[in-house]
Amino acid sequence: MNRPEFYEGLRGGTMVGLAAAPFGALFGALARDQGMSLGELTLMSGTVYAGASQMVGLDLFGHNVQAWLIVLSILAVNFRHILYSAAIARYVSEFSPVQKFFTFFFLVDPQFAAAAKRGEEGKPVTFIWYLGFALAIYIPWIAASIIGGLLGSLIGDPSIIGLDILLPIYFLGIVMGFRTRDNFLPVVAASAIASAVAYRYVGSPWHVSIGALAGVALAAVLPLRPETERDLATENGEV
Repeated sequence: MNRPEFYEGLRGGTMVGLAAAPFGALFGALARDQGMSLGELTLMSGTVYAGASQMVGLDLFGHNVQAWLIVLSILAVNFRHILYSAAIARYVSEFSPVQKFFTFFFLVDPQFAAAAKRGEEGKPVTFIWYLGFALAIYIPWIAASIIGGLLGSLIGDPSIIGLDILLPIYFLGIVMGFRTRDNFLPVVAASAIASAVAYRYVGSPWHVSIGALAGVALAAVLPLRPETERDLATENGEV
């Protein structure tokens, strides 16, 4: 094992894990309030591993919705992860099938952003680095869910003490890291507008996937700079 790369990944993911932990605790508390056992909520955090989708699942559980509809709803909210996997595919193409399984399982929002940014900078996206980054988020998330389940009503709303701003600030920093890419401003603007409109008329957390799709759709039709097209052609062996 390449320990320096693993520790580098751990360091990179630690702050994200700490920022996400209060929301994991909130999920645990809400899950207990919905009647889930400590084992059930831990299993959900460990297998679904997606904060927005877990909250959607809780809401649907509370309304006695059929299981297939709950699964479909969670898949719909997590649709953006399919886009993430396509975006980082070129960086993980040499991974073994088992490594790819864990790569895509751990592919949450900050994991994608960190991997894509690392690849854009020309740094190797190795599995051991990726795993270190992932575990620094995954383990605190599950631990926080268990703590929330144990403490129950003692876990309050993170927004009361301002913790809800930590993840948005982190994600804004990630987005700005891509500001030199082609069509950055129109794509971000389209995604933001579509997300805001969806939030108003569709609701959370569906606005996340809708905003992502709007940005991807615009990026697909906008032309690239000539030098970018040449770089892509060279990379694909077309020139």
